[in-house]
Amino acid sequence: MLEHLIHVNTWFPKYEVELAERAHYHVFSEKPSNITSSVQQIKQEKVESLSKQQEQKPAASTGDDDAFDLFGSDDEEQSEEIKKRLADYAAKKAKKEQIIAKSIIVLDVKPWDDETDLETMEKSVRSIEADGLVWGQSKLVPVAYGLKKLQIGCVVEDDKIGTDFLEEKICEFKDYVQSVDVIIFNKST
Repeated sequence: MLEHLIHVNTWFPKYEVELAERAHYHVFSEKPSNITSSVQQIKQEKVESLSKQQEQKPAASTGDDDAFDLFGSDDEEQSEEIKKRLADYAAKKAKKEQIIAKSIIVLDVKPWDDETDLETMEKSVRSIEADGLVWGQSKLVPVAYGLKKLQIGCVVEDDKIGTDFLEEKICEFKDYVQSVDVIIFNKST
């Protein structure tokens, strides 16, 4: 039904541009025309509408600002009630048990060669102790040509221990350890 009005917004600014061009060219011509007077009328209408809007804005804001209390009153009874609620909430939150985020990590510890003593390497890795670190099971996994690697699991608290810490500490045993890789990293709560 209104399909014929689809392009109205497209052509309306074009009309204003054409009026402005005509006004520009007629300013330099010697004869004033009806177009220049119509452009001047349009400009005056726009100025008048803007001035009316500016006059209405201050009139609306001259009302009594104290009549509206947007954030509620500051009665002593209400403030005491709010303080009591906040204290109850803080006590309830303090009683609530904190959940400690933990992660299960499985590391691959690779020796230098097949002659490396893997039992000593495992003992040295397990000798790393830190708050929030619990070592788990380990096993020797064959790699190739009689070479084996140590797979060892651990549970760490996320806030206290990271994988970088573990890798740095294990790599400090340079006589036994060639490299360390993280095989499994699972979050648990």
